[in-house]
Amino acid sequence: MGASNHDNHQDPLSDNPETKVVHAQYAKDSPGNETRFPPRIIVEQQGRILRRTFFVILLIALGISILFNFGLLAQYQSYIQSDPEIIEFLQSGSRVAVDKVAILDVEGTILRGDGFVKKQIDRIKNDENVRGVVLRVNSPGGTVTASHYLYHHLKELQQHKRSDDQPFPLVVSMGGMAASGGYYISMAVGDAPNTIFAEDTTWTGSIGVVIPSYDFSGFLSKHEIVDYSYVSGKFKQMGSFTRKRTPEASEKLQELVDESFSGFLRVVSYGRPKVVANENAMREIKTGQIFTAQQALRLGLVDKIGFLEDATERVAELAALNDGEYRVVRYQQPIGLVDTLLGGQMLQNKESQFTLSDWATPRAYYLSTWLPALTQNIFELYR
Repeated sequence: MGASNHDNHQDPLSDNPETKVVHAQYAKDSPGNETRFPPRIIVEQQGRILRRTFFVILLIALGISILFNFGLLAQYQSYIQSDPEIIEFLQSGSRVAVDKVAILDVEGTILRGDGFVKKQIDRIKNDENVRGVVLRVNSPGGTVTASHYLYHHLKELQQHKRSDDQPFPLVVSMGGMAASGGYYISMAVGDAPNTIFAEDTTWTGSIGVVIPSYDFSGFLSKHEIVDYSYVSGKFKQMGSFTRKRTPEASEKLQELVDESFSGFLRVVSYGRPKVVANENAMREIKTGQIFTAQQALRLGLVDKIGFLEDATERVAELAALNDGEYRVVRYQQPIGLVDTLLGGQMLQNKESQFTLSDWATPRAYYLSTWLPALTQNIFELYR
C-alpha cells in the first residue's frame, strides 16, 4: 500500500510549465529520479519548442510572400500604366542640395515628339528647383515633324523657366552622334556663348533633309505584279515604290525637300547666327556632310570640345550655382514586368519603333543615315 501511495503521489511542481524544463534536466542528470519525472515531460517540452519554431518560420514565410506579391503588383501597375511616372535619380553633386541641374536625354532616332523626351521636358518645367538643363544628345536625327516638335518645346521650356529677364541656362552635350535632327534640336540653346559641347569622338552636322524613295516597279513588273491603286490625283502616289518616278513627281518631291531645308537653315540661324553669316562655312555645311568634332569646332557648329561634366559645370556657372550647392539629376522610365522579361529593350525603345507602313510612306527626315529608315530603326532597337 505504501509503495502504491508513493507511486500515485503528484508533485505540484511537475505540472508547472515554468519548472518542466528544470525537472526534465534534473531527470536526465539524476537516474534515481526517473520515476518522479517521467519522459513525457521532456516530450511535451520538445513539442512546444517545435511548435514555436514552426510558427516563427510561418510568420517569416508570410512576410516574404507579402513583400513578393507587393513587388509583383508594383511591376504590374508599372506595366499597365499608359503614362508611367518618371524616376529621378542622383547623377552627381550634393545629396542634400535643393537646387538642381537636370540632364535631359535624347537618345536614338527621333520618330516621336510626344514620347519620353517630352515627359522629361514637362517634369523639368514643373520642378521649381531645376535651375538649368544639360541637353544630352546622342541621335542621328529623325523625322522633320518630331525634331521640330522637340525643338519648339525646348524653347518653350526656356521661356517658361525664365525669371527676372534672365535666360534659363540650357547647354548641349553631344554624345557619339548629334547629327541632322539631333543637331536641329541642339539649336534651342540660341546664340549664348559656350553652350554647345562635343566630345572628341562626336560626329555632328549632316544638316539637310532626305525623303527616302525606292523604285521597285521593275521587280514588280518582272513578276507580273500590277499596282491597281485608285487615286484622286496624279500626284497622290508620288514617291510610291510601286510606280516609276516621273519628272513631274521628282520636281514636287524636291520642292518638299527644299522647303524643309529652308526651315532647317532658319533654325541654324537662330542658334548659330555667325555661322550662317559665314558664306565659306555655309558652303561646306549645306552639302549635308557629317563633321568630326574638330571640324565642327572649326566651322563654329560647336563651341567647345568637352564631356558631360564640362557641360554640367557650364550650366552651374550660368545659373550662378557654387560647387557643392547643387545636385545633378537624371531621369529614366520605369521598366514594366513584360519589359523586364524581354530584357528591358522592347518597350523602352517603343518611341523609336518604325513600322512597314511608315517606311512605305514618303516622309521627310532630318536624318543622318545611308540605310533605309526601317533598317536604321531595327539597328537602334536591337543594338
